[in-house]
Parts: sequence; structure tokens; C-alpha cells
Amino acid sequence: MQIVDILPPEAVRPSATAASKKRVLMAAGDLAASAYGLRTDAVVAALMERETLGPTGVGHGVALPHARLDGLDRVRGCFVRLEKPVEWEAVDRQPVDLVFCLLAPASSGVEHLKALAAVSRMMRDVDVRAKLRANADPDPLHAILTDRTAAAA
Repeated sequence: MQIVDILPPEAVRPSATAASKKRVLMAAGDLAASAYGLRTDAVVAALMERETLGPTGVGHGVALPHARLDGLDRVRGCFVRLEKPVEWEAVDRQPVDLVFCLLAPASSGVEHLKALAAVSRMMRDVDVRAKLRANADPDPLHAILTDRTAAAA
């Protein structure tokens, strides 16, 4: 699974403002709607439902919200870089400012897990996180996120 295959440039938001986890998920829903033609409310509802199973904040200021949705033909991603971190109930109790959202078809199995693993490996890299935080333009952010794919796959 390569991130470049699931994250087009139009699915990267470089500088979002949100005051809560719910607002971040709404921003991700808007981004998924514009990038993939999905309904914002359906994306947000699926992501919120997944959050009730346990927070997706994985530590180091990173969250990996994910959900399964009808209407998708393959795994898709969205990335949101927040101007100010928000509380996410992360495993390390630190606020989140880097959010990589994964959306998978309702019937997906192993592809969803492969994508989640690839994104997780990439976001564990301290250098990648530092580069993402240092860039506020969509093109460099997309390049950082997709250049690491070959090593993470």
C-alpha cells in the first residue's frame, strides 16, 4: 500500500483552524467531500462513530481517524494540518495538530489495514512530523506525505 495511491494533492489541507476534535472531523469531512464527492455528513458521522470505540490519537500530536463508508471503491485519505493543536484524548495525552484521515469501502478488509499501517509507520517518524509542522503550503505537505511511501510500504 502506497500513500501516493490514496492521497491526491487536493486532499491535503495545510492550515486548518478548529477548536475541537469534532470540528477537525468536520473539516476532514468537508475535505473528503470536495476531493472525493462524498457527503460531508456521512463522513463525519462515520468518523465520529469510530471515535466512540476509542480515540484515534496515536501520540506525538498525531491522530489517525478512520472509518468505513458506503460509496467508496477503494481506500482514500485526507490530511489536515492544524494551526493550533486540539485535545484528542491521545494515548500520550498530548493535543493533536497532524490528522491523517482514512476512509475505506464498507466491505474492505486487508487494504484498509494495510493503509492504516503504512500511514502509522510514516507518522511515527520524528523527521516527517517535523517537516509537516514546518510547512504550511499544500504542495510541500503532499510531497512529504507521499515521498515516504516507498519506505513505509
